[in-house]
Amino acid sequence: MTWAAVVLVALMLIALGWGLFEAGWVQLVVLEVPLPGLPEELDGLRIAHLSDFHLGFPSRGHRAVVKAIDWVSERKPDLVLVSGDLLSRPRGEAELRRLLGRLEHCFVVLGNHDFALSRDPFARPSAMLELEPATVLLDEARSVQIAGKHVQIVGVDPRTYMANEAAPQLLADLGADLRICLCHFPGIVEHMPPKSFDLICAGHLHDGQIALPYPGGKIRFAHLRYRQGRGLVRRSSGLLHLSAGLGTTFVPFRFFARPEVTELNLRSEKLSR
Repeated sequence: MTWAAVVLVALMLIALGWGLFEAGWVQLVVLEVPLPGLPEELDGLRIAHLSDFHLGFPSRGHRAVVKAIDWVSERKPDLVLVSGDLLSRPRGEAELRRLLGRLEHCFVVLGNHDFALSRDPFARPSAMLELEPATVLLDEARSVQIAGKHVQIVGVDPRTYMANEAAPQLLADLGADLRICLCHFPGIVEHMPPKSFDLICAGHLHDGQIALPYPGGKIRFAHLRYRQGRGLVRRSSGLLHLSAGLGTTFVPFRFFARPEVTELNLRSEKLSR
């Protein structure tokens, strides 16, 4: 074997080792989120947003999920929102129930992988239609009272979305003080009329999972058409928070796309809705 071949193999092994390491190197993010028209009573409302666990298949993403759950459990936010792709295989069900059982005020939607609606050869149907004490929302709405104000959470069924039949805006309560849409797919923001929701939480993209950075951006190989794979995105239908997610799919690696759990700290802007 030539020296060039030895160097190439060494570089490949280093890259694979880094990809495995990064898959478990979770970011714990606190994000200030100004929302026009948010009542002063809800100023400082804290929402934990998690996504894309992909439990049931060996990956260091499991470590990222556990660390994220530990962090959220310690911080005790007002709401916990989980935006789908919980399982890649049914054998992860017991672990999923154990982890979600540690979270209070938790609302969940499912993703395409939960129904094995994916090109991932490792995915198996594993949708959990109930995850008590967490509440699963399948084209349903729930309301909670926080600080004397009416907060509504509307969840989108991924099967409805993939059939181009999702219409969460029809479930939105215009009288609510804060309206939140929870959907696995960020594309939902393009299918709703203006001001449908105050906040929309989604995942799915993994920030590309395997990405190549360049000055001013990066190429996300899993989702090439998206210019932004995480963070806040303002759209006419509402303010989208896009999670980079926690697990992995297809391969157990992440490159320049660290897993993430985010606490959204809502702030009131003195503007009319």
